[in-house]
Amino acid sequence: MRIGIDATFLRKPGTGIGQVTSNFLEKLEEFSTRLPDGQVFNFQFPKNETVEFFIYTEDEFLGEKYPENFRFRSFLPRFWRRDDLIRKILWEKQVAREAQEDGCDIFLSLYQSTTIVPRGMRHIMVVHDLIPALFPAYQGNMRQAWYWRLVERALRRAVEIVAVSEATRNNLVEFGIAPEGITVIYPDVAPLFRKAVSPEENARVMKNYALTPGYIYHGGGLEIRKNTEQLLRAYALLVEKEKKGDLTTPLPLLVISGKIFPESNRLATPVKSLLHEFNLEERVSLLGFVPEEDLPALYRNALFFAYPSLYEGFGLPVLEAIVMGTPVLSADTASLPEVAGDAALYVDATSVEAIASGMERLLWDATLRHTLQKNASHQATHFNWEHFVKQLLALLVKK
Repeated sequence: MRIGIDATFLRKPGTGIGQVTSNFLEKLEEFSTRLPDGQVFNFQFPKNETVEFFIYTEDEFLGEKYPENFRFRSFLPRFWRRDDLIRKILWEKQVAREAQEDGCDIFLSLYQSTTIVPRGMRHIMVVHDLIPALFPAYQGNMRQAWYWRLVERALRRAVEIVAVSEATRNNLVEFGIAPEGITVIYPDVAPLFRKAVSPEENARVMKNYALTPGYIYHGGGLEIRKNTEQLLRAYALLVEKEKKGDLTTPLPLLVISGKIFPESNRLATPVKSLLHEFNLEERVSLLGFVPEEDLPALYRNALFFAYPSLYEGFGLPVLEAIVMGTPVLSADTASLPEVAGDAALYVDATSVEAIASGMERLLWDATLRHTLQKNASHQATHFNWEHFVKQLLALLVKK
């Protein structure tokens, strides 16, 4: 049996899809080495059947640590360094042809793409979200709208679809995908979030970003749908309330991580301009892009994590905070209640006053923070990579 896997997001490890891709392959490799002769989960495959995985990556990836039955393929020329939709479409069309030449029986797209495989090859596509369908701003030009039309066509042609949450599954059904063709499989966080942060690592991160524990943390990207502007407006309300002496507890620093894009980018929050507008330059620390290895300590030292996102297909930052035992202030939208369960305080993300009220409550209510931390330890057990890979493989080999 030959299984092709589109692993293009290995080149973007800082994204949620990149994390799903890398952790899926890591766990798949771990399982493959447990059995001889390339067998994987022999309770699912016919006796003595050898399985070959053809891993397609845009950048060259040697994969020295992987078993012999993992065959890495890269076919984009080295000089092609453009990272735009034209490159993406070329890749997603060509990868199906490469899989056909390699004789793949099954093809797995680890993200929603424009790929349509040849007849006779089963295609399973993992769908993380339907952002362009729900937010017209993400189809702001002809190229983006064209790309999404191609994705829509590919979604309808896939044999099976894996949704990363029930909320995403419901979006797909509303979009017109037959519910019986959709399976929900939850991903997990990167393994480093499930390890204890050493005192030395903790001190290094705090020193590197000039922070002291007890701040309010907001991370996960600065796209407009993340709702950072409303969070800043809510924080500004609390600053004014503090100045009037109406806060029962001191208002800590607000720490925001995420790549800061040029303000000409209409899909990004203009955080620097907003800080100036709300006179918050001295009250908010912008960290910019933060490498993944620094994130556990940032979560661990926060008083709480604020994430009033307008839409998430899954909401990986919320799960990261929960796994780290950090109280969460979350929007009550889309997949977030599904992921956070009873480990978060929920607010109406469209209301600045509601966000401010939720933040204020988490500031003074230590009992609530303790309860959320206690609930987080149980909620975190609902997600693990072994379960994700086993379920996905079972779907791949389903006759």
